[in-house]
Amino acid sequence: MNGKRILLIVGGGIAAYKALELVRGLREAGAAVTTVMTKGAERFVAPLSFAALSSAQVHTELFDPLEESGMGHIELSRAADLLVVAPATADLMAKMAGGHADDLASTVLLATDKPVLLAPAMNVRMWLHPATKRNVEAIRAAGALMVGPEVGDMACGETGPGRMAEPEAILDGIRLALSPKPLAGKHVIVTSGPTLEPIDPVRFIANRSSGRQGKAIAEALTNVGARVTFVSGPAAGMPRGAEVVNVETARQMLDAAMAALPADAAVCAAAVVDWRPRKASAGKLKKAEGQGPPKLELVENPDILAALSGAEARPRLVVGFAAETEDLEANARRKLAAKGCDWIVANRVDAESGVFGGAENEVMLISADATEEWPRMGKNEVGLRLAERICAQLAE
Repeated sequence: MNGKRILLIVGGGIAAYKALELVRGLREAGAAVTTVMTKGAERFVAPLSFAALSSAQVHTELFDPLEESGMGHIELSRAADLLVVAPATADLMAKMAGGHADDLASTVLLATDKPVLLAPAMNVRMWLHPATKRNVEAIRAAGALMVGPEVGDMACGETGPGRMAEPEAILDGIRLALSPKPLAGKHVIVTSGPTLEPIDPVRFIANRSSGRQGKAIAEALTNVGARVTFVSGPAAGMPRGAEVVNVETARQMLDAAMAALPADAAVCAAAVVDWRPRKASAGKLKKAEGQGPPKLELVENPDILAALSGAEARPRLVVGFAAETEDLEANARRKLAAKGCDWIVANRVDAESGVFGGAENEVMLISADATEEWPRMGKNEVGLRLAERICAQLAE
């Protein structure tokens, strides 16, 4: 980040105090920081604090006679290498999604032609509200990047998704956003979500995977320039910028992944059902008195990770996932050896972990000669960190 120019837009929320630490981190990394504050932000942190840490003027007024004589908001919006919104409040994101420009912050965001990264922060109910969900999708579709929010305790006393990501995680996102596109010209296959194995027309065998982690990985890879083929079982939300192939069964996922070859890397984040009924019933299985449950003969599903690892057109880097409830590292290392892949991302998925369906993950990145233990973090941050490792590996 040395020599980069960051325009920091501070929204009006209690998390505004964290933005001070973000300014400190940016300055220590060699970046120049200019700050724009909303009226709400000034209620939580004094502009003088940002001015002192950034050694630069803080901008708060849209109709400043001196600055606007030279169209100051246009200059602010285009002089930076990156715009960072932290905290990005529900109100500020609504303005972005709707194209509003009624204060300096929203006007700068509408007038910019530079990349924008947001760190959302709000009450859990606000984050989960359908209006906010629509706004987030619109902002992502317009090309903005996001770090967080994280799950945790909030100042209002509630717990859930909505906490602003910690400054170090935002700094990681900024580094990634400012970096050259190291995977430009590279093709990566990402499998994601659950698979559904039909028993009859209305019943199936599946698992609790939400597909969130695979989606986060795919988005992080597209952000660093990769062409991503995203092969996904039924899941809510698809990654922006990826080529999406929707499937249901493990056999369909295998066919789609193999058809996407050749590729430079493959990340098998999908939670593939290990077994399927040998033959699905053409009609709905009926419950009858005295007959008991139907007898299901199960057969093993294809091993997608092993198939990609052993393919004639094998990707240079093949990454698998190991979802375990016990002996995490030992079981992951056995899987690494058995499947022939290069890395395993191991995560604990017992009921206490909250990983399946949750917004956070805690993983180990395991290779033949090393183990990295990553702290618990948002799934978006896991995706960013894994994308960084993939970039470094493919650059060698």
